[in-house]
Amino acid sequence: MQENSLPFDEPLVIGERSFGSRLFVGTGKYADPQTMAQCHAASGAEVVTVALRRVELDRSKPSLLDHIDTDRMTLLPNTAGCFTADDAIRTARLGRELGLSEMVKLEVLGDERTLLPDPLETLSAAKVLVEEGFTVLVYTSDDPIMARRLADLGVASVMPAGSPIGSGQGVLNPNNLRIILEMIPEVPIIVDAGVGTASDVAVAFELGAAGVLLNTGIAQAREPVRMAHAMRLAALAGRAAYLGGRIPRRLYANASSPMEGRIQS
Repeated sequence: MQENSLPFDEPLVIGERSFGSRLFVGTGKYADPQTMAQCHAASGAEVVTVALRRVELDRSKPSLLDHIDTDRMTLLPNTAGCFTADDAIRTARLGRELGLSEMVKLEVLGDERTLLPDPLETLSAAKVLVEEGFTVLVYTSDDPIMARRLADLGVASVMPAGSPIGSGQGVLNPNNLRIILEMIPEVPIIVDAGVGTASDVAVAFELGAAGVLLNTGIAQAREPVRMAHAMRLAALAGRAAYLGGRIPRRLYANASSPMEGRIQS
């Protein structure tokens, strides 16, 4: 058994790739590249997302990529910072041409303040990238109808936001996430954005999410490396709890030991 997966669990399959760890991490907001690398190792993650806008295109110069253990971690280029479908498509193509990956995390934002996704531009970009053979993991709101439309396009994963990017609020609408999971069983649902601490990760997995992607919750923690380790443990605990199956919530007590057959004094 891999230390980042559970016994009797299936690997997480994205397109043609499979992963033991179901925790995805990012590369932004760290104090320095060395801390980032230590956090990646502590998290146990096998996928790291990189904003293509932050990658040095001249591979002969120092780059963020120099600090990522690509022997252990799979690069997931993303289109962060794009506000139109055309810009996102162009950025994704650039990542593939650079040889980073045919896998892409698609983000098309609609507003600079909230960083909420633009649904129309996201659908448009997803359609083109799927047709061009990309393995598309797409960031979206927690709207079940939007999630269903994206899945119908053939994306490899739908990634609803738990809460606004970098907000640390956790999963604000668990009911919507449950509906998405019920409506779209055919592709992995990965909660993306808003994770603040380990319990947020555990909750997402307990609800049935196939994975969780986070960045700020680790990078901006008081002790990032310690928090990265906590997120790793939370992912394992939350996934194990989901597979184990929680007991129903009850209004009244339900004795652990039977009341009948007690020894009479």
